[in-house]
Amino acid sequence: MSEQRGPVSIVIVDDHAMFRRGVRAELEGVGQGLVQILAEAADVDGAVAAVAKHHPQVVLLDVHLPGGGGVEVMRRMAIGNASPDTRYLALSVSDAAEDVIGTIRGGARGYVTKTITGPELVQAIGRVSEGDAVFSPRLAGFVLDAFSGSIDVAAVDEDLDRLTEREREVMRLIARGYAYKEVAKELFISIKTVETHMSSVLRKLQLSSRHELTRWASDRRLL
Repeated sequence: MSEQRGPVSIVIVDDHAMFRRGVRAELEGVGQGLVQILAEAADVDGAVAAVAKHHPQVVLLDVHLPGGGGVEVMRRMAIGNASPDTRYLALSVSDAAEDVIGTIRGGARGYVTKTITGPELVQAIGRVSEGDAVFSPRLAGFVLDAFSGSIDVAAVDEDLDRLTEREREVMRLIARGYAYKEVAKELFISIKTVETHMSSVLRKLQLSSRHELTRWASDRRLL
């Protein structure tokens, strides 16, 4: 028989309180005895403080956060070396190639999307705590393509560096065919704000229409 281990200690990091509550409830249900939630955080500063204080085995980390994003959390923790044994599992609504690749390059051990079921998430947390790399099936292909050279990561990063985190979110949804109203609902912002971000995206990328934006994003495997 395998050695009986205690529950995996975790910190949940996401800027949407409703989502954090949902994850907590799901993990406390299906993950009872398998995971132990030590704390939650809603932004980069809060995440850094929580991880440094509690030293969790695994951090469930959203990619897009106020204050610099999930990669900034990992960067600051690495610099401070405050919790060197902590591992990071990205849990994000985004399945875009640049988010997956950028987050793994930033130090995450895995990346799963928010469509994951509770039992699957508990299993992913357990595997990451033991040092395994965990990806949703489609996302694993992005990582393999990046290492094989099929995706020009440097070119993708250079273009996307012009955009803010929120502009990237708006860009992806618009490029996928979402209406402004749908984007506003998805991101919890006003339609006017969506229009402002969209204008900024087109200007920074030197594009003139939604059609050009969709083609631009498709060419870079961002959809």
